[in-house]
Amino acid sequence: MRVLFTTIIFVLLGTVTLFAQDNELQLAMQYNANGETQKALEIYEKLYKQNNETYYSYYVNTLLNLKKFDEAENITKKLQRKHPGINQYQIMLGTIYTQQGKLDKANTIYDYLLKNLPADQMEIASLANQFYQNANIDYAIKIFIQGRKLLKNDEAFTYELINLYRFKRDKVSLTDEYLNFLPANPSFITQAESNFAIVFEGAADYDLLKAALLRRIQKDPQQTIYVELLTWQYMQQKEYDLALNQALALSRRQNDDGNNIYELCRTLTASEAYDAAIRGYEYIIAKGAGNPLYIPAKIELINTKNLKVTTGKYLPADLLGLEQDYIALLTEFGRNNNTVFAMQKLANLQAFKLHKLNDAQKLLESAIAIPNIRTELLASCKLDLGDVYMLNNLPWEATLTYSQVEKGFENTNIAQDAKFRNAKMAYYTGDFTWAKGQLDVLKAATSQLIANDALNLLLLINDNTAADSAGAALKIYARADLQIFAEQPEKALMTLDSIDKKFPGNSLSDDILMAKSRIFIQQKNYNDAVPLLKKIFNDHPTELWADDAVFMLGDIYENHLDDKTSAKAWYQKIITDYPGSLWINEARKRFRLLRGDKADS
Repeated sequence: MRVLFTTIIFVLLGTVTLFAQDNELQLAMQYNANGETQKALEIYEKLYKQNNETYYSYYVNTLLNLKKFDEAENITKKLQRKHPGINQYQIMLGTIYTQQGKLDKANTIYDYLLKNLPADQMEIASLANQFYQNANIDYAIKIFIQGRKLLKNDEAFTYELINLYRFKRDKVSLTDEYLNFLPANPSFITQAESNFAIVFEGAADYDLLKAALLRRIQKDPQQTIYVELLTWQYMQQKEYDLALNQALALSRRQNDDGNNIYELCRTLTASEAYDAAIRGYEYIIAKGAGNPLYIPAKIELINTKNLKVTTGKYLPADLLGLEQDYIALLTEFGRNNNTVFAMQKLANLQAFKLHKLNDAQKLLESAIAIPNIRTELLASCKLDLGDVYMLNNLPWEATLTYSQVEKGFENTNIAQDAKFRNAKMAYYTGDFTWAKGQLDVLKAATSQLIANDALNLLLLINDNTAADSAGAALKIYARADLQIFAEQPEKALMTLDSIDKKFPGNSLSDDILMAKSRIFIQQKNYNDAVPLLKKIFNDHPTELWADDAVFMLGDIYENHLDDKTSAKAWYQKIITDYPGSLWINEARKRFRLLRGDKADS
């Protein structure tokens, strides 16, 4: 009984001791966090002497922080002698020498461990990990490479080395490691591309990859993974024609259905490399109607031509040629629920570019009459039809069509879009009271874009009907706004210029400047848009369009005038001068990228 009682006492005392030590450890860590390192050291030293090795790492690292190298060396050597087979203490001793500047001594220890590395995969990995934990990346890499030799396995530790090279940003070694690894593991190509994109910092790094890939392709021309990676490399460098050439060569060699070309063309289109994308789609179409991608490629070819024409400067002949392409497509495949999207695109081309409103109206009316159309596509076609009715001076038909969509998709973004279009039509026609009622509801829309547009339009109406309840100047401005929507820029500019003549001293100055800026941007005339946007910022820095003008200037300089310095300056103005702007997050992201921050930072 006495023995049992004594045992219980010892267990209780041990538990109390451990609890007390844990409290002291937490206190020491708090001291360290507060910068009171000496106080932390005193606790760690006490705990270390009580329980020796358990608190060694806390104690020795705090000694190093205080540059008490002799004490750190003495306790480490004692444990090294006590545990000669544990590498942890030898590596820490090397760390102590390194921090003292005694690199030769440190390297002697490390080289000894490297030289006496056992041919055991687990022990090799363990030792390399200990080096990594001591922030010695170089020797962790050396351990893994030596381990490969001992194991006679060049594929051992690939994942570990890739992570170390990426962490160290060793681009040459990371490239070689992946190029050795990918042929047998092609599914990892996406991971490789992602890591290269993170680590590479400019053209020189991509050129390094290109040179390495070309050497590999020359040595092993049958290895397709290198060609795929080279295609990706060209895409990163915006060398779109070269990227397509590589992909086409690979497709011809494999005699495939062109699926990789199809996916690449979608990326090329998104990158606005329209000519290259058109060439790729034409390659797929040339394979014949029996190819499963024949119809999708034909459709995407016309869509890409549409984008090329409508987003650039074009001649009337370009538009007419595109119209004939769509008509030929509908003739070949018929007008059915699979080609409604092409009917919609053709109608938009006819309405907004060719100004054939009657043709567009008939086409959309026939499109929405086709059975079994996807619900969202039907709604989109109806909204477009409402726009065409409005442009064709059929306001009753327009509002009826918008209202049908709103009722058919209650409590959705589509319904809010329909309601906003109805409100805009009222604004265009000068019915500001009804428009304000609709906009007042929409400013709380779940769609941030619609809510913001509704609020802007509501403020525009309120600001310009306060002194003039009839809004005479605003009615002319609204007519110009409708002409901009209808893509009649010359008429819109003349209408805008007439406002100051008829109503001198009106309150629409910044609105007129913004409207003209948007016309010039629509025409790709960025040099004329810039001074107008700057005038908004300089003359109306607290008005409705100020932050929009600042962001638009950043975008123009970045993406159209190739002046990254000016772009960065304008984005910074959003951050500093307009922190409540809707553009704040996008401006901050673009500013950081232009500043050189890493995408993953």
